[in-house]
Parts: sequence; C-alpha cells; structure tokens
Amino acid sequence: MKKSAALHDRIVVVGARENNLKNISVEIPRDKLVVITGLSGSGKSSLAFDTIYAEGQRRYVESLSAYARQFLGQMDKPDVDHIDGLSPAVSIDQKSASKNPRSTVGTVTEIYDYLRILFARAGIPYCVNGHGPIERQSTDQIVDVAQTLPEGTRLQVLAPVVRGRKGEYKSVLQDINKAGYVRVRVDGQIYEVTDDIPMDRYKQHTIEVIVDRIVIKSGIERRLTDSIEAALKLGNGLVSLSLDFPAGVDVPDKVLQLAADQHSRSKTFDLLFSESYSCPVCGFSLPELEPRLFSFNTPYGACPDCTGLGTKTEFDPDLIAPDQTKPLRDGAILPFMYKSGEVKDWWPEMLDAVGREKGFDASKPLNQIPEEGLKAVWYGLKDPITVVMKYSRGERKFQSQWNGVLAHLKKRYDETESEWVKGDLEQYMSTKPCPTCNGKRLKPETLCVKVGDKDMSEVAALAIDDALEFFSTLASRLTQRQLTIGHRAVKEVVERLSFLKDVGLGYLTLDRNARTLAGGEAQRIRLATQIGSGLMGCLYVLDEPSIGLHQRDNRKLIQTLTKLRDLGNTVLVVEHDEETMLEADWLIELGPGAGEHGGHIVAQGTVDEFLRSNSTTAEYLSGRRQIEIPKQRRKPRAAVPRPEAGEQPARVRKPKKSKPRVKTVKAT
Repeated sequence: MKKSAALHDRIVVVGARENNLKNISVEIPRDKLVVITGLSGSGKSSLAFDTIYAEGQRRYVESLSAYARQFLGQMDKPDVDHIDGLSPAVSIDQKSASKNPRSTVGTVTEIYDYLRILFARAGIPYCVNGHGPIERQSTDQIVDVAQTLPEGTRLQVLAPVVRGRKGEYKSVLQDINKAGYVRVRVDGQIYEVTDDIPMDRYKQHTIEVIVDRIVIKSGIERRLTDSIEAALKLGNGLVSLSLDFPAGVDVPDKVLQLAADQHSRSKTFDLLFSESYSCPVCGFSLPELEPRLFSFNTPYGACPDCTGLGTKTEFDPDLIAPDQTKPLRDGAILPFMYKSGEVKDWWPEMLDAVGREKGFDASKPLNQIPEEGLKAVWYGLKDPITVVMKYSRGERKFQSQWNGVLAHLKKRYDETESEWVKGDLEQYMSTKPCPTCNGKRLKPETLCVKVGDKDMSEVAALAIDDALEFFSTLASRLTQRQLTIGHRAVKEVVERLSFLKDVGLGYLTLDRNARTLAGGEAQRIRLATQIGSGLMGCLYVLDEPSIGLHQRDNRKLIQTLTKLRDLGNTVLVVEHDEETMLEADWLIELGPGAGEHGGHIVAQGTVDEFLRSNSTTAEYLSGRRQIEIPKQRRKPRAAVPRPEAGEQPARVRKPKKSKPRVKTVKAT
C-alpha cells in the first residue's frame, strides 16, 4: 500500500505484524464508528489495542518532557512499519475499574465530587438530637458555654490556624510570633513559638495558637470574652476550648453532649466552636461546611470507627462456635481446641469461672446458656473473676481479668508475627457493616446535613435511575438561595447520571463498590465518563462493550457510541454484536481462522460494501446463510430429583480449602 499524502481523513497502518498479524496494511477512516470483527483469536485485539492504541500511546508519551517520561516508563514500539494519521488514543477495555476498597461508582464517575460541593455549599445542617435546622453560632453563645463551667476548671482558648494540612508552616509560626503570641499546640503537643517544632512537610498537621490560659472563677467574664473574640478572629471563625476539670468535679452534661464524639474517659475535653452553625437547644455545633467534610476518604468526614470503609473485619461468634449443641467448656469454641480434639489448657477453668460469676453451668451446651452469660463469654467482664485450677495434689485459686473470647483472639491476631497463625485465625473472622455508621462511611455530624430531605448516604444509596429522577425534580424542593448556589453542580450530576443510564447501568447504586463491578460494567462506566469529559479529536478503542448488556439496552449503548463519534472522535470497537456491526460506518473482518490461521484482512468497507463480500460473517449478516432453528428439541434423559418436604438435599463434597476464607455480610 502506498503512503498517501493526505492523511487528515484516515488512519493508515502499514505492515502490522504484532502477535499473529500477517504483515497487514489497512486504512481506517477518521471521525467514524469503526467495528473490527472476526473469530476469537483472529487478531482483532492485536490490531486495535496492541498496534494502533499502543503506538498512539507511545507517541503521546514521547511528546512529553524528559522529566515526565521518567515516571511513565519506557513503552515498546509495536511490530509495525509505520502508522500515519494517529490521534491521542484512549483505551476503554474490560479491566476492573479499581481494586481500591474505597472506590465506588460515585467516585469513579466523579459524581461524588459534585455531590460534596453541592452538600457543602447548599446543604442545610440539622441537629443530631432532633432539634431541627441549626444556624450559625454567635460569640455570646460560646462565652455562655464557657461561663457555665465549674470553678477551678483550667481552660485554654485556642485559635486553629491550620487544620489537617501538609507542610512545615514556618512562615505561619513567624507570623504568630510577630502577633505577640508565645505558645502553640501542634498535633496535640504544646510548644513555644520560638522552639524548633518538628513538622514533616509530607504529613498533615494541626496548628492551634494558645490565645489565653484561664482558671474559671468569678470576675473573669470580660477577659474570657476578649480572648474568645481574639481567637475567633485569628482562627477565621473557629475557636477551640481545651478543658481540664479538677478531680472530684462532675463534668457538666452540656460538655458531655458537645464532646460526645470524643469518647473520653478522662476529664480533659477539646470543644470546637464555630461562628457558622450551632443548635440553640442542646449546643451541638458543626465546623464550617466544606467539601472534605463529606468525603469518606479524609479523616474529617470518614467514620472514625471504620475509617470510611463502611465495613469492619472482626471475629464472629457464629464462626468461632458454629455448633450450638456442644458444651461451652468442652469443644464449643473452636480456637480453644487442639487438632486432636482436646481443649487447650486453662480455657475450661476460665470458662467455669465466668459461669460461676454469671450464674450458669459452663458444661452445658451453648444453646442452653442464657443471653447474659453468652455476652460475658464473648465480650468479657469488668470485675476480675476467681479461677480454680485443680491438680492431683489439690487446687489453686487466683484472680484474673476476663476480657472475653473476642478480645483474646484479637490480641493474639494483632501480636503474632506468624503468618500461619494469622491465616488460622482468619477463618473465624467475618466482614460486617460498621456498627458505628451502619455502612454509611461518614461521621454522624456529616450525615445531619441534607439537601432536598436526603443526606449524603441516602443519595449515594439511590440507584442511578432513582438518583436521576431525584435530581431532575430537586429544583422544586430548593430555596432560591440554594438553587442559585447549587444549580451548576446539579446540572453536572444530572448529565453524568444520564450518561450512565444511556449505557444501560441504571440499576447500579452510587455507593456500589467498584471492585464488585463486572468487566462490561466497568468498561461502560469509563465510557460514560469519557462522554462527560466532552473531548474531541481523540481515538477511542473499546473491547466488546456489549458484553453482559441486555439486548433491550443495546440500542442505548450504540447511541452512546455514535454520540462519542459525533463529538468529533474516531471510535474503534472490537465487537461481535450484530446490531453494532450493522450500525458501523466502516466494518473490518479479520481471519479467516484463529491463531496462526488468522491475522489477515478478510473483508472491509461500509456496511453495504461489506455485506456484498464473500466473507462468512457477511453471508450470515446479509441472510444468505443462517442457522436454522431446530424443529425438534432433544429431551433430557433424566432430571435431578427434587427433595421431598423436610428431606435434606444430597451433599456435594467440597474441595479442601487451601486458605481460610473471610465471611462477608452485605449491608442492608
């Protein structure tokens, strides 16, 4: 094939020999929907991905600077003489969308980013205690809380100037020193401003200026007010009160309510106040609403218990003691057993002591022990128990703390350095929804912010079809101020949801874990994302996007591909689907066989030209040849008998497990 001078309207491939391609040359029209078909193994992917896409990607990387190329690595040139007329290439294959457990459909499609902006700018916060919407907090309200503290309480008024951001912040410390302040608290430690404060520029830090240190007593109202006002000004509307209550003084209920998320057993609390939002009834306050507060990938928005994963893998009593008919002290708890069937030393006597303490007999089967006793077995007791060890010469009594079976197994799992021991213990663990957030991934205070009577987790739990309906009608439930602020974000969300629906993914929920997506689903998600980007002049290479798609949604997928073409892109699709082939602007068949018998161009051209060719695919597409429907179907020789009522089905012998599996329980 001669090299053409005008290449603006086609991609010219000369001498492609990658894998099983037989030195083929082909011209592919640009800005068209091109389908490459043929037998499996005929060389379709070798031409589309290993040759055309690989060369386009290699040339793009070579156009970058030497500094950027060192991070991308060296890309090999495909086995081809030359390719002309290439555009920047984008591959949309069937690889898994993401292996990160934090990735969801919402984050992969970037819909979640727009939701965070919408909730941060147009959301209405509500009190977690059910007192309705909360408003911005005034300085007087903060002072009133401080004045209700008992006498003798040591109070530090702090101004947060940096909260959870990376850097060394030497200039910030210099400005604090120039402003006349002497002390700062950095990551919980108090320093003088002139000290050499250790801060890693690649780690997140929190810097708080100590504005004043006060002991609560009468006559300090004016000083307290001035200090809080100065801290609010320095902290851009934020002030933190560090409280240290003296011994023998009860902590006020209001302080316990405000610090409920700290779970502190001491009498030291840090209360964060904001001029932004506060409940006038119970004093519940929120920091300034910002997008990172609604992200489960940051410590400011993630549930503190599961760190934003929504699940926790812990020891499961149902796996530890699966047989409820066995005696508690004699074999019910599997981790306390040797492989020989004997119970390990100490544990029967320990369980006997728990039974004496809670009033049950540990030699009885597990299903005959009261619920209160089982709770003590699994989760432990506060007070020490008396253990009686019997020997041939007598017995010995001693006091021991009982933390429970689950705590003992967790301690053993955390402290062991043996991979074998960890693997053995993992068979007793299961993954369940986080008990703190119930699988919602976010903090409770984050979930109290709502848009259109739904919080962030409720919106993320909607299927794409339902979410599209919700956001399409959201304008009628927003105030004029909310509509003015959030209409751009709502518009972007609706567009992306529409793209996902058009490619047949309306049944997915936005919080669906990306690791659970099939290859076809992940490919169509990336296809919808590319349409949302609105790029033109690119070469898109797709690998059988119709796989797993119901035939009724096939037309939507084809319309999506033609829309991508109409934007001014070349769409190259490896496909077997009849409807997609008939819709193509240009059709190429490779073959005639598979493997070493393939790698040739069998036929190519427009659909009409292709159907007039003598290729096997063209004969079936045109109807010249067809597979007749059998007039008579084979009848099965025998059917698997259905078990009678009450009868157990026949057991199928399972292969021996090579590695313990972790039980997974889905959130409802």
